[in-house]
Amino acid sequence: MASGLLGIEELSREQIEALLARGRYYQPMQAQSVKKLDTLRGKTIVNLFFEASTRTRTSFEIAAKRLGADTISISAMGSSLSKGESLVDTLNTLDAMRPDAIVMRHSASGAPHFLARFLPTPIINAGDGTHEHPTQALLDALTILDYRPSLEGLRVAIIGDIAHSRVARSNIHLLSRFGVDLVLCGPAPLLPPELQYLAPGITLTTNIEEAVTGADVVMMLRVQLERQHETSFPKNEYFQFYGLRLEHLRLARPDAIVMHPGPINRGREIASEVADFPRSVILNQVENGVAARMAVLEQVVAH
Repeated sequence: MASGLLGIEELSREQIEALLARGRYYQPMQAQSVKKLDTLRGKTIVNLFFEASTRTRTSFEIAAKRLGADTISISAMGSSLSKGESLVDTLNTLDAMRPDAIVMRHSASGAPHFLARFLPTPIINAGDGTHEHPTQALLDALTILDYRPSLEGLRVAIIGDIAHSRVARSNIHLLSRFGVDLVLCGPAPLLPPELQYLAPGITLTTNIEEAVTGADVVMMLRVQLERQHETSFPKNEYFQFYGLRLEHLRLARPDAIVMHPGPINRGREIASEVADFPRSVILNQVENGVAARMAVLEQVVAH
């Protein structure tokens, strides 16, 4: 972990548990009037985002500042990449300024792993293409633990554009470490058969009713049209077959929670009445993002 956080796949269950425990330690701080520690005082974190982001980028900035670190945020359009500089040269330039960590989001799967081989500065993956989004899986697990005593034995349905979802992959890697019964659901073109081999206990289905039946957690995903070279299904029919509605929740457990990594598209993958439902924990996820990322930054930078 001291060399960064590139994905959940490389972490052991013990490492995940340690990060979750630290995230829970930081949760109460979000409600305090004074939210500033000196854990990372004198440290500098660079946020380098090559894709649009609101929640993740802001969450990392707030997390770093609450730990006392200085932050610098750079977007692709505001960097020398827009002048033709290569990604490696840009990162080498930043590394020469001796930051203590680089938080990076990139549209290419594996980009943080590639750069980590060349740079001594720890890299934290804030999402790479369709590969992984490790801190999202950590904050999702934190949120589930707000409503359940343990991850063990839960039935979790992940529904939507599975094929293009780094969120789904990171959650699969994390939840499978705890023996969760995972059901992946979506239109056949967006449900790669090989995903069932990522971990034990994975079921694939194209039927949303089957997916949500008996579920403790229903995790919806955004349809990522920007990652699709051609539309795999009629857009106007998607909500009819894969949009989560109140009628579906009657099939889940009575205390089932509804999650979504955001941004949500009301009327496409989730009905407004479900997004605003009392058991919707979407805003809890956003709040827990700060605590989870504080845990990661502390582990990577302070140790």
